[in-house]
Amino acid sequence: MTFPQIESALPLAALTSVDAPFPRIASGKVREIFDLGDALLLVATDRLSAFDVILPDGIPGKGILLTQMSLWWFERTSGIIANHLLPGQEAQFDRRGLAGRDLRLRSMVVRKLRPLPIECVVRGYLAGSGWNSYAKSGAVCGIRLPAGLRQADRLPEPIFTPTTKAPKGVHDEALDDARASALVGADLYRRVKEASLALYRLGHERAMKAGMTLADTKFEFGTDAAGGLVLIDEVLTPDSSRYWPTDSYEPGGSPPSYDKQFVRDHLMGLGWDQKPPGPRLPADVIQRTREKYLEALRRLTA
Repeated sequence: MTFPQIESALPLAALTSVDAPFPRIASGKVREIFDLGDALLLVATDRLSAFDVILPDGIPGKGILLTQMSLWWFERTSGIIANHLLPGQEAQFDRRGLAGRDLRLRSMVVRKLRPLPIECVVRGYLAGSGWNSYAKSGAVCGIRLPAGLRQADRLPEPIFTPTTKAPKGVHDEALDDARASALVGADLYRRVKEASLALYRLGHERAMKAGMTLADTKFEFGTDAAGGLVLIDEVLTPDSSRYWPTDSYEPGGSPPSYDKQFVRDHLMGLGWDQKPPGPRLPADVIQRTREKYLEALRRLTA
């Protein structure tokens, strides 16, 4: 679909819960997962999480934007690694009786795989929790970095900083290479690390062409019955990534972003303890967040 078609399909109200005529097997921070028998149905709601807490207010149409951006990136990363999408998504929807434009735009029919118990974070710039860690210790996830770096500085090379995959309401925990390797096995960990860094480099290059700087991102992987590594969930979206406008990027502070860092900054100003329940979001924060997600997709697909 073209960007104008996607934009015109966005709802005015946030969809924070979804029902489908299939068994629901999991409910994540954003996605609902249904069992189709031979496959899974992933439906992205408009829920918004920050600091691993689902907020009371969603962002209208966010699930559609996340899904459509993921589909765009899955197509462009298939040369690096296989992904979980079953071929012919529209035909998959038709075959399974999935009607309604809104549901189809926020859904993916995917293979059944075994998810890895780690989240695979790649950082190309010093931001977020990485900056906080560096400011305290000079290292990020056990990786010693050069002295004198500023907030938002580009790193000499992208670094791989995996975390645990915590349940809803629980903060993810940073892992060093040794602990992460112990969780998934040395050979699989090597493959995951190589794939993550390759995906980040491709994403950074393509984002730069769209006038955006991909500061960091998170990938998730699964394995098939033969042990093959597969990219799953979402990929290079504003929910899983930190994008900055390249023309206004400047080290030494927190650059403006196309991701939910805008929401995080708002919440940090409230003095919230980052524990459930999360605070309500003002209407202007909801609207500006939606505009940021829209702008990121528009730039990529222009």
